[in-house]
Amino acid sequence: MPANLPPHYFEAEKRYREAKTPEEKIRALEEMLTIMPKHKGTDKLRAALTSKIAKFKAQAQQKKSASRRDVSYVIEKEGALQVALVGPPNTGKSSILSVLTKAQPEIADFPHTTWKPLPGMAQFENIQFQLIDTPPINPDYVDPWMSDLMRRADILAIVVDIKDDPFLHYEETVSVLKSLRIYPQGFPIPDDLKKRPFVKKCCVVVNKVDTPKDYEDFEVFLELAQVALPCIPFSTRHNQYGELFLRKIYELGDIIRVYTKAPGKEPDLSQPFVLPKDSTLEELAGKIHKDFLEKLKYAKIWGKAVFDGQMVQKDYVLQDGDIVELHI
Repeated sequence: MPANLPPHYFEAEKRYREAKTPEEKIRALEEMLTIMPKHKGTDKLRAALTSKIAKFKAQAQQKKSASRRDVSYVIEKEGALQVALVGPPNTGKSSILSVLTKAQPEIADFPHTTWKPLPGMAQFENIQFQLIDTPPINPDYVDPWMSDLMRRADILAIVVDIKDDPFLHYEETVSVLKSLRIYPQGFPIPDDLKKRPFVKKCCVVVNKVDTPKDYEDFEVFLELAQVALPCIPFSTRHNQYGELFLRKIYELGDIIRVYTKAPGKEPDLSQPFVLPKDSTLEELAGKIHKDFLEKLKYAKIWGKAVFDGQMVQKDYVLQDGDIVELHI
């Protein structure tokens, strides 16, 4: 079967031949892999390109090991939740980061513009989420630092393109995650798995829902694909559905917001303490300061599940929106 390679494949191949460094060669080869059609006629070529990528990655790491041991990108967690935007190339991960945060990723119409993770802070009501733009997921190779980043994130947002086979994007991404022992919460885990799995909360962001016709396609995708994860439409072109996406992140995060006040004073509702659901009064006290944990006697609570000013003990389970007056 002939390979039937498109013209822009040969443009990427030319960039590969002209590349001077291992990093430039890797970038061109990965672009060639992305562009290449997937059928039996390209199997050998795909294997050859994958082998070359592995060779040049080894060269690049050897080159950098003189100054540091390994290439590594560790994004320290900030805000209430850390959310990694993951998925195939050109689905709009960088555009989502640009729309929802003040980060300024490089954005282009060609694949593999993003080569390292870039964080940005997204505002949701009175808290923030840390969104991380990541390089495209490649079924043939995933950098170790990339798998570590996904395993550490609180939530993985799988970004697909409604205009370019979103179900294939979704299936390929989930397949790569499983190969890294990362399983979306609720998915079955093989009994013969030799190392412990990483179970992550996930959602699917269906990007480029820019027109009424795109929204109809989104509804068809929901009906036919039967994706077992929350799916949210998104349009970076019109900056639509951002609030819907961030609210879904809040719901998936299983977190609550709790406010504190001093006796006789009003609470500051702009600065909540963010805690996991089912946290107790004692855990809130420990988060504020160890002295509060050691000296806490009781608290008064204002909230939906109690009378205003009701006295509670250390084992009281906090509810979202509770206002707490600690007494030590």
